Amino acid sequence: MKKGSHPSGAPWRNFYGRIHGKTLRPTQKEHLEHDLDALSPGPVDWDVNPDREKLDLDARFGGKPIWLEVGFGGGEHLVHMAKSYPDIAIIGAEPFINGVAMLLGKIRDAGVDNIAVHPGDVRDLFDVLPDASVEKAFLNYPDPWPKARHHRRRFVTQEHLEPLFRVLKPGAEFRVATDIPDYVRQTLEEVPQAGFVRVDHPDDAAWADWPSTRYEQKALREGRRPHYLTFRRP
Repeated sequence: MKKGSHPSGAPWRNFYGRIHGKTLRPTQKEHLEHDLDALSPGPVDWDVNPDREKLDLDARFGGKPIWLEVGFGGGEHLVHMAKSYPDIAIIGAEPFINGVAMLLGKIRDAGVDNIAVHPGDVRDLFDVLPDASVEKAFLNYPDPWPKARHHRRRFVTQEHLEPLFRVLKPGAEFRVATDIPDYVRQTLEEVPQAGFVRVDHPDDAAWADWPSTRYEQKALREGRRPHYLTFRRP
């Protein structure tokens, strides 16, 4: 076992945020028990893939283009994209188990079959995604971590952006939606440092295929302006 690692061999990674929330409803527990395993993108966690072998995405998804959503919340955007683009496969990574349970219910209701779910830290997923394998990525209303001393916990830091850049294909699009002005500031500073270039798109105009989510509606009710930032991997 390497120094500074878990017994499994996994590196010590600080994780911030909630894993569990309110008590799950019986139907949500049923969905987690019966649906989640079949939606796995492949062996991601260290206990099942200690050698960190890359996922065989072609075998898992039949050669479909791969999209990725980081932190899908309750899954509204993820399911909308899966329904709107049935010829792609979209992987969602979300450690908050209540959000995962909400997504599973939406998948059942929508009847979509092109979604995979990693119920954990996206950094573990980055470990096993092949280089240049993802054609589009989404970061929608991420945890703002508003206190200055917590800004390093935000997704838009090099710890997350560098592996994201690696797994995106050349020309791939990376979208960020947030209602927090300082998150916009940090995004515009950090994302180009990781190698991305900004796309000329008005940041107050939602994308044509954007579904208004509950997080956006809350922001609008509370008087905060949503921002929609678009980047590409050169």
